Amino acid sequence: MKGYITNANYSVKKCIFLLFINHRLVESAAMRKAIETVYAAYLPKSTHPFLYLSLEIAPQNVDVNVHPTKHEVHFLHEDSILERVQQHVESKLLGSNSSRMYFTQTLLPGADCSSSEVVKSAANSSVVTKGSSDKVYAHQMVRTDSREQKLDAFLQPVNNPLSAGTTEVTAEVDAGPPKGAERPQDAEMEEVSDLVEMVDVQEDAVQPESGHLFPETVPSRKRPREDMDVELEKDDTRQDMTAACTPRRRIINLTSVLTLQEEISSQAHAKLQEMLHEHSFVGCVSPQWALAQYQTKLYLLNTTKLSQELFYQILIYDFANFGVLRLSEPAPLYELSMLALEDPESGWTEEDGPKEGLAEYIVEFLKKKTEMLKDYFSLEIDEEGNLTGLPLLIDNYVPPLEGLPMFILRLATEVNWDEEKECFESLSKELAMFYSIRKQYIIEETNPTNSQSEESESGSTTWKWTVEHVLYKAFRTHLLPPKHFAEDGNILQLANLPDLYKVFERC
Repeated sequence: MKGYITNANYSVKKCIFLLFINHRLVESAAMRKAIETVYAAYLPKSTHPFLYLSLEIAPQNVDVNVHPTKHEVHFLHEDSILERVQQHVESKLLGSNSSRMYFTQTLLPGADCSSSEVVKSAANSSVVTKGSSDKVYAHQMVRTDSREQKLDAFLQPVNNPLSAGTTEVTAEVDAGPPKGAERPQDAEMEEVSDLVEMVDVQEDAVQPESGHLFPETVPSRKRPREDMDVELEKDDTRQDMTAACTPRRRIINLTSVLTLQEEISSQAHAKLQEMLHEHSFVGCVSPQWALAQYQTKLYLLNTTKLSQELFYQILIYDFANFGVLRLSEPAPLYELSMLALEDPESGWTEEDGPKEGLAEYIVEFLKKKTEMLKDYFSLEIDEEGNLTGLPLLIDNYVPPLEGLPMFILRLATEVNWDEEKECFESLSKELAMFYSIRKQYIIEETNPTNSQSEESESGSTTWKWTVEHVLYKAFRTHLLPPKHFAEDGNILQLANLPDLYKVFERC
């Protein structure tokens, strides 16, 4: 290939492109378009270059039967030839741009330089570093930046999106008090159909810390125990916490908990973690599925499974360090158990005995576990058998309370209470399932009537806002996706930009 091309200092209103193939003047629309694509990054808008190119191509690879006058040609291996020509032109343009001409305007009255003076930049100011000569073409271009904030990040939502759906209970959320505070202070936030009161935590309350969600090193064995397996540590260096901030944090030395943390770390998938950390949220398909972009790929993510895994990991890594979502009205465990047993999902049959007897057994059983549930999981049950508090796992999130009856039933029947490690693991998984976004507990608008349109619209906005701004924000920093997510269909690649370009090129 030989030829002459103009640099970025020269431009004309119409592209002049003289192409000779095997010493014959011809036209190639594909070649012209490829060259103009390269120059578009260097020339002002609506200006074009002058080019003379002479290519030597094997005659058997040139198709001249495109136009009756044989003036326009196609040739074999067109894509690779065009790419080589683009790269060569690009390298010449980069090498010849050590100086550029600009017209400057006087900034101050009486300055020596005139408004029409031509200034040339120093040659060393435009030195191109090695590796920057590789042009990013359209099919390889990443269209979004996950670090950019969207407009709605600066806007307050109409309705407070703390809950995934409308509920009929109110909760008090414990948060950390200023030093010297003796009594909690209240701050109210209105929700769609309820009122959630944000109450400062007492000094003896403990909350989770996000810094411990991705520990640099996980202890491989249990530390020597002096008096107890739980210590208190003063930690002022970390302010980013999964729940409300607290100056004191309990350090857990239980071997079973440390083993569960090691299992999570060993199963983490590095590529999926990078994808979730750098992803750009596209939108919700349904309460269960959402779309996200990473580089040039579009993914379909199972929000239900990802949120379940997120809450499980928070429960394990922030074990015994949770705030409290305190219910404004205690929820009787007996009534919750009866509601769960009435649900066909419970699998109750007449052979299991009367529902009332089972409900009473569940209440008495859970009352025996009250101390452990409160100390390790901030799950509070009073002496009368009423549920008064739930753990606060991440800020601005209240679990879908429609699933509370089934959670109480499974807490008594599905948790292995005999072995310590299995108990903590199964209990954390049941809590994570209860906290996760699940389709059956989300009210979606499906052809709403005039009287219901307002409620369904506000409800939809609430769960969608929660998914995007609470859950996927937490996925970005807190979640260690396990390896099986790449194989079981919870994270699916839908499209890849380079592959789409190949499809369109064949059309």
